[in-house]
Amino acid sequence: MKIFENINDFYIRKQADFSFQNKGTSPKYGHFNVFERKNGTGNSGYSRRDFYKVSLIIGEVKLFYADKWVLIDRPALLFSNPLIPYAWEAVSERQEGFYCLFTEEFIQPSERNDSLADSPLFRIGDNKIFFLDDKKVEEISVIYRKMIEEINTEYIHKYDILRNYLHLIIHEAMKMQVPDKNTFQNSASERISGLFLELLERQFPIDIPEHTLKMRSANDFARQLSVHVNHLNRTIKEVTGKTTSEHISERITKEAHALLNHTDMTVAEIAFGLGFEHPSYFNNFFKKNSGVSPGSIRSNNK
Repeated sequence: MKIFENINDFYIRKQADFSFQNKGTSPKYGHFNVFERKNGTGNSGYSRRDFYKVSLIIGEVKLFYADKWVLIDRPALLFSNPLIPYAWEAVSERQEGFYCLFTEEFIQPSERNDSLADSPLFRIGDNKIFFLDDKKVEEISVIYRKMIEEINTEYIHKYDILRNYLHLIIHEAMKMQVPDKNTFQNSASERISGLFLELLERQFPIDIPEHTLKMRSANDFARQLSVHVNHLNRTIKEVTGKTTSEHISERITKEAHALLNHTDMTVAEIAFGLGFEHPSYFNNFFKKNSGVSPGSIRSNNK
């Protein structure tokens, strides 16, 4: 079952002609596009996208992540990136707002090293939802309208302007974040910890049968990061307070919950996708880490 969506899949799901909507593609800048939402359903299945998306949501929606769901019951900015899988369900009939989507190429590599690297667009564990008052909704709406106007021009440098508009929205959200005293600390230990967490997240969600979980042990991650496993374990414990194995087990358990709740995969398929040789091994693992059996999760959803 495919739970990975690329740009082309997105346009197919929206029943839009990709060649027509592809006006935002440039060999130099990758893909960027911006849309206004008017009475859309807003529904999408649980998946990881290969593109970034920044949405101004007006209307009630539910967002489902691997381990939780969030009700957006007032205007909000939502940031999503290729590392965070989610599902989206409309609650209210009114579904309005704007959104822009873009590929990695649109964000220049240098931007991953400056202040935007600490923005909600890139950071894994940070808040991705920012609730807005009426004044802020209007300010953000104006920026989106300028984006729509600009992308329809023939100006040769319009992508630079569009990127600047995107930066304005990102920085508006960053101003709403609680200051982090450790933001500017970038020790070797923190870098290793950040790389480990990013590698862990990049594996999900699994996309059977094309992709199954490859890295399931501390040794697997240590080899990928080119560090000794003992150094990795000490570093992760020091920075996060949890062991490497605890992070891996918790993330696999969260993904198992998401697959049991949001897909029609069999327990055996989920077990295989998560790297277990036999469903019984998966059953034992899941029960140990969640206190219930996979079958009971499925039964409760029927």
